[in-house]
This record gives sequence, C-alpha cells and structure tokens, in this order.
Amino acid sequence: MIEVKRKEGESVESLLRRFSKKVQQSGLIIRTKKRRFFEPDKTKREQRSEALRRLSIRARKEYLRKTGLLAEEDLKSRNPRVIAMIKRALR
Repeated sequence: MIEVKRKEGESVESLLRRFSKKVQQSGLIIRTKKRRFFEPDKTKREQRSEALRRLSIRARKEYLRKTGLLAEEDLKSRNPRVIAMIKRALR
C-alpha cells in the first residue's frame, strides 16, 4: 500500500504530485493493467481448431472467387450487406 504524509506547510497540489510520483514508481498501475487485460494462453487444441477454421474459410473464399461467385472487390468490402452475402456463400 502506498502512503504519503503531508509535510508541514505543503500544498495539496504538491502532496498530490508526490503521491502520483510514488504510484508511478511502484509500478502499481502497470501491474493492474496487466491483470485487467490478461488473456490465458490457448491450448494446442484451441489453436489447431482456429487454424483449421481459418484455412477452410480461406479455401472456400478462393473457390468462390475462382468460380466467379465472389468478386475480388467483395473480399475487400466493409459493407455489411456484402459481408452478409459472403457469410451466406461460405456456409
């Protein structure tokens, strides 16, 4: 726990500045951010299944592009309707 006592005749701003400096030096903020955004490592099984899913989607998109059912511009589009169309085609 970080504690700062007010010195005689010290202003509130100065006290706050000293407290902030102590908090920064302690590394408390960095530790709490690491804990807040912590994501556990994925198991090999999860990694493998995600990789296989990505490969199948990529292969399906390539097939649709080659057969002419999906235009090159559609693959780069951010339009929600186009994205929905691609998702339907990939099923």
